[in-house]
Amino acid sequence: MRSLISINNLSKTYASGFKALKGVNLDIRQGEILALLGPNGAGKTTLISIVCGIVNPSQGSVTVDGHDIVSDYRLTRAMIGLVPQELTTEAFETVWDTVTFSRGLFGKKADPAHIEKVLGDLSLWDKRDSQIMELSGGMKRRLLIAKALSHEPRILFLDEPTAGVDVELRKDMWRLIRDLRHSGVTIILTTHYIDEAEEIADRVGVINKGEIILVEEKAELMRKMGRKRLTLELLEKISSVPSKLQPYNLDLVADGGQLIYTYDTQTDRTGITSLLGELHAAGIRFRDLSTTQSSLEEIFVDLVREPE
Repeated sequence: MRSLISINNLSKTYASGFKALKGVNLDIRQGEILALLGPNGAGKTTLISIVCGIVNPSQGSVTVDGHDIVSDYRLTRAMIGLVPQELTTEAFETVWDTVTFSRGLFGKKADPAHIEKVLGDLSLWDKRDSQIMELSGGMKRRLLIAKALSHEPRILFLDEPTAGVDVELRKDMWRLIRDLRHSGVTIILTTHYIDEAEEIADRVGVINKGEIILVEEKAELMRKMGRKRLTLELLEKISSVPSKLQPYNLDLVADGGQLIYTYDTQTDRTGITSLLGELHAAGIRFRDLSTTQSSLEEIFVDLVREPE
């Protein structure tokens, strides 16, 4: 899969001296969904704003389909749709007029059929003659996506697209994002919702303090960095872990009724066989056991955690 966006040694230092980005390198593949995770102030919005031509970089370069975003600004910007975090829309405009106007900003000829399709896909068709001030918060969020799609972009940036919306609307947006990807649109989204990345992303990037920590296939990231937990349901409760079992770093929970063993999936030996042998020797019996994989949220927290 070829790279559609190439970001090379990108840095941004604001007048205050704050370094929002520090030598970021990132290739975004055509037709993928890339989720960019990071805490507040990590540089997510600055990165998106530079690629979309809203903020000027201090250093580095960005190309979109081989075209430089500075020297070929009009061409590259026309390929990109942006859904910002902030709900900034003209309150007295109608839904139809504002989406149609957004298309015209990119020099596109009027195409009522396309606008109708976009509004229909976003469940906004019935609101086409409504003023924006009359819309709910969720509808306004959909409207921002409609505006971003009005000029038929090949790339869509979604900056916290489901912030402040209810669970059902989030799921509707996930379905929409998948449909857009299937139609050939490349999608980059920032999110604070780890389950959002886990649900819809092909790859996950983690940014912290202006630096890209990693970019990895979602499944591969969880395989490489995830840990597994073995939970043992004990036949009889115990008050403490025997000294011979201390090397396994077991957690005694459920008022002494469960033992939890955490192990790395990448090591040659998990230690489970020897643990079960030690438990038998110590006279500890269990009625059931189960394993669970670390979630993407736990992996993310580990990556951005400050060293103690």
